[in-house]
Amino acid sequence: MKVAVLLSGGLDSTTALYWAHSHHEVVCALSFDYGSNHAAQELDCARYQAEKLGIPYHEIDLRSISAHLQSALLSGADAIPSADYAEENLKQTVVPFRNGIFLAIAAGIAESNGAEAIVIAAHGGDHALYPDCREDFMAAMASAISLGTYAELQILRPFIANTKGEITAIGAALGVDFTHTYSCYCGRAQHCGQCATCRERKESFATAGIPDPTVYEQ
Repeated sequence: MKVAVLLSGGLDSTTALYWAHSHHEVVCALSFDYGSNHAAQELDCARYQAEKLGIPYHEIDLRSISAHLQSALLSGADAIPSADYAEENLKQTVVPFRNGIFLAIAAGIAESNGAEAIVIAAHGGDHALYPDCREDFMAAMASAISLGTYAELQILRPFIANTKGEITAIGAALGVDFTHTYSCYCGRAQHCGQCATCRERKESFATAGIPDPTVYEQ
């Protein structure tokens, strides 16, 4: 099957890219610059991974919408909570309807590139916090995109029932170079090691029983 892959440059989406590359024909990888704190680092990783696999890479500039969305992820590193992993802290980093926006745009680009499906790395660990990562949302979005495209595009979500630790193990088995993935919401040159996504990244390697190659400030 010909697929387009949503590629942020993070651990999950990079593993999804490698999964798609091993199971399907990837016609393009799509990244979105929506003005997040960590956009530069993440997009550099996305570009690297796509080029490494010889996959056409498209970077879509959505920075004009960031001024209209409320999220700590769009407000600078100082706005990122790092005190603990509590739900109320994490909710501050949610970008409203991010996956819905990405999938809607990706549908048009994917169909224009001859794809039959879109691959997204939404996973089980995201369900509680992110409404647009849950399977009921994905199923509804898949139905809308199928109805709205001549290609009747599908949305493939291979990790929808997996934990991040399981995804890390899958990525390792597929040969993902994790040193060229980026997770830190603070957007520094090195992972801060304290924000929620850095902690989640550390936990995923520990759970998978795989050495973490990431350089953390703390």
